[in-house]
Amino acid sequence: MDKKPIYSTPSMKTANDEGIYKLLLVGIILGVIGVFLRFAGDSDMLSLISWAILFVGAAFCFKGVFKILGA
Repeated sequence: MDKKPIYSTPSMKTANDEGIYKLLLVGIILGVIGVFLRFAGDSDMLSLISWAILFVGAAFCFKGVFKILGA
């Protein structure tokens, strides 16, 4: 009784979508920019902007990961 692996499920097709990985790439780039700006200067306004950019990047990454997981 050989168990045949299932590779063509809808979740597998969705997980391999190129758009999801582009979304993750944008999120990672925004996160890196936010972290860099966080430690680049000592201004309160720059710190606030960097935290906002970091959270937007993290939100993009979470959205991509949850799309891959099919949740």
